Amino acid sequence: MDGNPPDRLRLLIFDLDGVIYRGEMPIPGAAALVAWAQATGLRTRFATNNSMATRHAYAARLGRMGIAAAPDDIVTSTSATIGYLRRLAPEVATVLAVGGAGLVEELRDAAFSVTPAQEVAGPGYDGGELPSRYDAVVTGLDLAFDYMRLAVAAAALRAGAGFVATNADMRYPTHAGFLPGAGAMVAALAAAGGVAPTVIGKPEPAMFAEILDRDGVAPGEALVIGDNPDSDIVAARRAGIASVLVLTGVADRGMVEGLAGERRPGAVADGPTELRELIAQRLTVGAR
Repeated sequence: MDGNPPDRLRLLIFDLDGVIYRGEMPIPGAAALVAWAQATGLRTRFATNNSMATRHAYAARLGRMGIAAAPDDIVTSTSATIGYLRRLAPEVATVLAVGGAGLVEELRDAAFSVTPAQEVAGPGYDGGELPSRYDAVVTGLDLAFDYMRLAVAAAALRAGAGFVATNADMRYPTHAGFLPGAGAMVAALAAAGGVAPTVIGKPEPAMFAEILDRDGVAPGEALVIGDNPDSDIVAARRAGIASVLVLTGVADRGMVEGLAGERRPGAVADGPTELRELIAQRLTVGAR
């Protein structure tokens, strides 16, 4: 493992999509790997750019896969976005949400006044002034995103709302391949609204920084495990954390040789078995 490996490994940060599961299918060996890591005394946390579900829903999903995780063990791009919006309060109180039910639920639980874009984007909207003004437009992956939601969100931006994207992933992994990610929506809205977004999720380091701060762990004592060089590995580099790229999601072996700069991981593993060996080696080094 090259780069700046941790001297004493205390914390593993797992991405979800492409590392623990792909679409609805668990990745073989992932649950056993997490259980082994927890049995060795390592803390395990999970960080996902996916904004479509709440942390409680993700914890329940992991539980069904045999992985012990509490909601507080999980950081989503939505929960990190809420932290960002809270730092802007009281300037940001009203939000137009373009995303799934999980995004809306988490924002409302955080006491923001939230209007889902689909409640405004009726067939009668003609591009005029919206019935309400919003402090921010917050986007996540929206599987029902359409022209009218784009039009309404763009109008809110032109009226002065801030633009906050939970993430800008261009691809969304499924068990069969890939679908367009939230980044495709973000790009469309930036073009239509004429406003560049503030992106909170990976590759920005905010999610990893939140985990380190909450756990009281130094960057050198953590290890990020991800499948996407453009998000997971770059975010790890920016947070000063060592990383392992697993080839169970976005990346494949043919891509690895071309990775450089922030996109280059500290190590590469084909899957959970090799990943366990790398973690065990790091534990041995840290114990010396």
